[in-house]
Order: sequence, then C-alpha cells, then structure tokens
Amino acid sequence: MVCIRKATIDDLLQMQACNLFCLPENYQMKYYFYHILSWPQLLYVAEDYNGKIVGYVLAKMEEESSTAECHGHITSLAVLRTHRKLGLATKLMTAAQNAMELVFGADHVALHVRKSNRAAFNLYTETLGYKIHDVEAKYYADGEDAYDMRKQLMGKRDRIHNHGHSHSHHHHHHGGGCCSGEVKSSEVKAESTTGSA
Repeated sequence: MVCIRKATIDDLLQMQACNLFCLPENYQMKYYFYHILSWPQLLYVAEDYNGKIVGYVLAKMEEESSTAECHGHITSLAVLRTHRKLGLATKLMTAAQNAMELVFGADHVALHVRKSNRAAFNLYTETLGYKIHDVEAKYYADGEDAYDMRKQLMGKRDRIHNHGHSHSHHHHHHGGGCCSGEVKSSEVKAESTTGSA
C-alpha cells in the first residue's frame, strides 16, 4: 500500500535520492529546501508501507510581472520504476494542482517535458489534460527540446464568481503578492468545511 501525503523537510533527502535514480535533471539540496520553505503546500510524496519515498512532486508558484497572474509550475515529478502503473504520478500531480488552486488561486499550471519522453507526455495530455503551449528549443542540458505544457485551472476570479460572495472579501487583503502563501488560509478553511477541498 502506498500513501500520498504532504512532504516534510525530513523527506527531502529521500526525494533527492528518488530524483537521482529516476531522472537526468538533478538538483542540489538547497533547491529542494527553497521549494519546501517557499511553498510547503505544494510538495507531495508517495510513501510505501516501509516508510520509503517511492515518488514525489516538486512544485512552485510563479507570478507574471506583466499580468500579475499567478500560476503554478511543476519543477519535477518522479516515481520509482518498481512502483509505476499504480496511478501514483496522477495522484501526486492532482494533489499539487489542487493546492495551487485552493491555496494560491493559480490561473494555470505549467511544466516542461522532453519531446522524447512519450510516457510522461501521454500522462500529461491524456490523463491530466495538459496542452502544448510552446516548444522550447534546447531546453535541457543535453540539447533536447522541451514541450512547454499548460493546464488551465479555475483560478481566483472564477472561484470567487462560482462560489458566490463568501470568498470575495478575502482576495485583496494580503501584502505578499499572490504567490506568498499566507493569502488564503481563511478560504481554504471555508472550502474544506463545505467538502469541496
């Protein structure tokens, strides 16, 4: 049995080990710390019954300076080969996307995927509903191109519109910008009590 849960600082070494084992795109430990200290709501792990991390998603928020629109970005997603075909990647991605929307009011989620990675491409397009936004030439260190992919979320405005007046008075009272995280604790509480979270 594998459970999906929010990552903690204690998981970072195992997340890094999983990344090194699965992917050619590797990061220094300080980059994992940067993510978990900045956006602790967006990091999730898949943990097996022995307490071993068998998958993770590393994600962050970004703000468009031109439009002030807030969007999520999937930095890295990996599942050990021994635990593939169990739907873990879908569950990890869904957990991160939901948090982007509920906690930060994200307009959309973006990610990059190697053009040659058909398995990941199929997961993103067929299972998770991402669409190709652009192609970034030589995005990866080895010179391979990447698909820049996007998935539209409801975002802040649509959620306020769809849920009526209950949230509208929250959305401009913070000082830290939409990606600061302390924004929506009252909204998340309100939504979790209604069962939509």
